[in-house]
Amino acid sequence: MTARFRLVPAAYVVLRQDDQILLQLRQGTGFMDGHWATAAAGHLEAEESVLEAACREAAEELGITVKADDLVPLTAMHRTRRTGRSIDERVDFFFECRRWNGEPRLVEPDKAAELRWFPLDALPDPVVPHERSVFERLACGGLPAVVTFGFD
Repeated sequence: MTARFRLVPAAYVVLRQDDQILLQLRQGTGFMDGHWATAAAGHLEAEESVLEAACREAAEELGITVKADDLVPLTAMHRTRRTGRSIDERVDFFFECRRWNGEPRLVEPDKAAELRWFPLDALPDPVVPHERSVFERLACGGLPAVVTFGFD
């Protein structure tokens, strides 16, 4: 029997106030350090739903409470780095969240140097490329239910 190919799933919580989104400046993670990224995001854990993961990541990374009912699906992204390795094959679930309890703050300063609100039409540079593609489409109002990245 041939082993099945595996994808790594992740949840992204795009906190939004009007036309601004909250981003973190990555540091010390070994992946895209020095790039701005979604303020709360991470891999799903065993037996955890994507909604549970999104709420957990918001609590772990920002110290806020997000209810699953307040997560609005933006898009699902299937992406690749074209290495053939499972670790580089991903499926990302992006959610918008406009309501939460608490004040977002850096809870993991070893993984993020800064936390800041940015207008969607004035993103900083650099932003993690696959996330930038979602933010730019969001700013234009044209996000399909499913997008791909890295296959072109």
